[in-house]
Amino acid sequence: MFDDAHLDLVLDIVKEAAGTEIRPRFRHLEDGQVSEKKSSIDLVTDADLLAEKFITERLLERWPDALIVGEEAYENDRGVVGRLRGAELAFVIDPVDGTFNFQAGLPIYGTNLAVVRKGETIAGLIHESVLGDTLAAVKGAGAHFFGADGTRNTIRVASPAALSDMVGTISVNDLAYEEKRRIAGNLAKTRMAFSYNCSAYEYWMVATGKVHFIGHHSLMPWDHLAGVLIHAEAGGVTSRFDGTAYLPGDTSGGIISAPDKDCRDMILREVIFAS
Repeated sequence: MFDDAHLDLVLDIVKEAAGTEIRPRFRHLEDGQVSEKKSSIDLVTDADLLAEKFITERLLERWPDALIVGEEAYENDRGVVGRLRGAELAFVIDPVDGTFNFQAGLPIYGTNLAVVRKGETIAGLIHESVLGDTLAAVKGAGAHFFGADGTRNTIRVASPAALSDMVGTISVNDLAYEEKRRIAGNLAKTRMAFSYNCSAYEYWMVATGKVHFIGHHSLMPWDHLAGVLIHAEAGGVTSRFDGTAYLPGDTSGGIISAPDKDCRDMILREVIFAS
């Protein structure tokens, strides 16, 4: 069983990592503390590495048999994602989601953490370390905003709307030029399109009803598992582009989050698949 008390313990660990390893380095990164992974926009910093190490060690102190799936650790063990489906208990971590923004001094980044049991996401949180606020959910118990000042509020997704009245984003960073051009053109059918280059903030916006939809083509679990659960517990609908459920271990097929199934299908039809 994993309940609110356990989630509080995990959040305390994340907050401590933010306070010791992430926030002190924001706008204070030095030469040699930022490096490229696959490209000049796919980066890793000392904050990513040290925060993941901190969170991993603290989680294993409390749950020594848990599987830990971290974005940075994945670089050394690509098979770890597939083990999510059968793990008795797993924690999926992105210590600094939005690393490009973080290293550029833009305060649009966050820490994602999901809890997975036997192939099902059972809890998740997104912590915003600049202001210290958090979104969190335990499966079946709703989704909530936890303010740094101690406030707690239930969150809800936006109401369904016509496509021309919707605000949202489809991330196209990983697509070839023609696909980028096609989807960007289709987004002109909406009221407004935006991009934060940070899935943590995008899920924050869609789960709290500030935007109607978000979509991604890349499905690495640390980017999506926590946000998808929070969005679902806030009343939203998420699926892969073919309409099937998005599950721990899935790494292909695209993902779309919307207020309800009708809005999801409209975005898929008019934005994702329209020529």
